[in-house]
Amino acid sequence: MDKKYVADLENLTPLIGREVLMDGAQIALFRLSDDNVKAIENRCPHKNGPLAEGTVSGTDVFCPLHDYKISLETGQVAAPDEGCVKTYETSVENGKIYLVTNP
Repeated sequence: MDKKYVADLENLTPLIGREVLMDGAQIALFRLSDDNVKAIENRCPHKNGPLAEGTVSGTDVFCPLHDYKISLETGQVAAPDEGCVKTYETSVENGKIYLVTNP
């Protein structure tokens, strides 16, 4: 298991997304109210809305363009809408956020 540093936990405001880049991929990071960090592809499958600008509720984010509800845990869009975004495994160690990558 490899990991790549992407941000400091203290620099993420709870429930506010932030875009980071990893190997050319645009990723939306979210610090939840319990300090867990979730990471998903920063592109809504509907119209490519920037999910980092969406509204967080629990473990879901709502796309800022058309309000699609997307799970931060699975990347799945809630019915009746359809679609899915890529999720990324995160690790927080000593206040540093890492994305887990495959070698």
